[in-house]
Amino acid sequence: MDEKLPQGIEKVLQYLTAVPAWYLATSVDGQPHVRPFSFAQIQDGKIWFVTATTKDVWQELLQNQLFEATSWWPGHGWLILRGKAGLVDAASPEMREAGWQHLEGLGEHYDGPNDDTLVFFSVEQPQAWICDHDEWVSVEL
Repeated sequence: MDEKLPQGIEKVLQYLTAVPAWYLATSVDGQPHVRPFSFAQIQDGKIWFVTATTKDVWQELLQNQLFEATSWWPGHGWLILRGKAGLVDAASPEMREAGWQHLEGLGEHYDGPNDDTLVFFSVEQPQAWICDHDEWVSVEL
C-alpha cells in the first residue's frame, strides 16, 4: 500500500473493503447496470478495481467510463463514490496477484495473475461522500 495516502482515499478504501461486497453501477444507452464488486486496492495514490475483459461491466466502461459505486458499512453509514474509469491497466505485479487471488477465491478461474482477460482500472476524477439518513459529508480526495 502507498505511504502517506490522503486520509480520504484511505477512508474510501476502508468502506469498500470492510464489507463482503459493494456495488458498482454503469450506464450505457440510458440503461443503468449495477453489479456486486469486492476488490479494491490503492496504487499510485488511486483506487483500483479488477474485472475481466469478458464481462459486461468492462464492455460498458469502454462505452461510458463514468460509474458510481456504493458500499453500506453497518454502523458507519454508506459510501457514494463517483468517478471515471481509467482504462489503462497499470497494475503492479503485487496488485495483479492480489486481484487474481481474490477472484479465484470467489470461484472465478483465470490462468494466473497475468491472464490477458484480467483487467485493472483506476478511479479517475473521484468524488466521494459518507452518508447517513440526515446528511452527505463530502470526503476530500
